[in-house]
Amino acid sequence: MIRTLLKIGALLVAGILIYNYFFGTSAEKEQSRKIFGQVKDVVVSVGQLVKSEKTKFDAGKYDAALEKLGGAYKLVREQAKNLDDSFIKRLDELEKRKSALQSEIDSIEVRDRDLTAAPAPKKGLKADPKAEKAKAEKAADQQRRKEELQRELDQLFKDSEALLQQAQEQE
Repeated sequence: MIRTLLKIGALLVAGILIYNYFFGTSAEKEQSRKIFGQVKDVVVSVGQLVKSEKTKFDAGKYDAALEKLGGAYKLVREQAKNLDDSFIKRLDELEKRKSALQSEIDSIEVRDRDLTAAPAPKKGLKADPKAEKAKAEKAADQQRRKEELQRELDQLFKDSEALLQQAQEQE
């Protein structure tokens, strides 16, 4: 219900802006041009943000962090002979979470390659609006997945740090 109201509201605002752009007074036309310019700037900024995040992701931003965690877990496991079983169980749980995050990263990378490999429309032909909308939705979904992945990775680092501090205290 709320979603429908928001869609209708957005359509009304867009309709008013388009009407004013073509048929409004000079002040209304200028205001519409200004708003369309601002919307264009926002879209360009979001596009640049997505490209920079994709570049970081492709450069292995997350892979390097997970490799460091894996190395730390290995060192702790070697030194954990004198620690209790609950510590080992927590370490196992963290390693499982790390593996799950690595699988998610691999999945995202595959989907990114699929999105970038999608064929562009032939020269002289207009792009299919439905296909463009679907591609934009997939890109937005990918961005949400990356943001969620970053939050999970941050939480994994915090949990790992807490476990490593506990190990130091027990030694």
